[in-house]
Amino acid sequence: MTFDEQDLAAQTSLRQLKKDIQTAEPATLRLLLTEARTINTWTNQEVAVETLKEIYEIMKMGPTSANSCPARLIFLKSSDAKERLRKALKPNNVDKTMKAPITAIIGYDIAFWKHAEKTFPQSPATQQAFKDNPSGSEIAAFRNGSLQGAYFIIASRAVGLDCGPMSGFDNALVDEEFFAGTTFRSNFLCNLGYGDMSRTFKRLPRHEFDEVCKIF
Repeated sequence: MTFDEQDLAAQTSLRQLKKDIQTAEPATLRLLLTEARTINTWTNQEVAVETLKEIYEIMKMGPTSANSCPARLIFLKSSDAKERLRKALKPNNVDKTMKAPITAIIGYDIAFWKHAEKTFPQSPATQQAFKDNPSGSEIAAFRNGSLQGAYFIIASRAVGLDCGPMSGFDNALVDEEFFAGTTFRSNFLCNLGYGDMSRTFKRLPRHEFDEVCKIF
């Protein structure tokens, strides 16, 4: 199938999607965002590897600039792997992380442009221009990797898991332990599993629309 044929197929598929589904159901929004909560305590139920693969298959479809796809993930499941992370955690994050069934390191590749022939075949040079712009490459990788991290949280909730995202750790130590010799950098951690709701706290306030939004 040529690029033009692929474009036409994509347009047809999108039209059908918007015909079939105009908005998300309220129950879906409750599960993903409006009533979902950050979880810090966990049941003993394990998370299957197939579930982790399902999360990735969902999150990878979220948009990134020029389809840069810089996110890189490491899933820590075993006790030995968790112990490698311990030294990088702030004290108040140790217990919740050690007891989580999975801890995901959400990272990003500052050399994402090396994969341009695959991820942006219609114009690889768009991404490859970052080769000679390392500061711009790191900014783009961090920004788009953060976007993919948000997709990761939504995808995890969509498949029935609870999430405990956090930034209370030493990025340099994590990079040294898990990303040494690569162009990958850590962004944030996200504990995953099936939450114990008995220690969930009240929701903290959010800003109102008029406090933080303007329309021009």
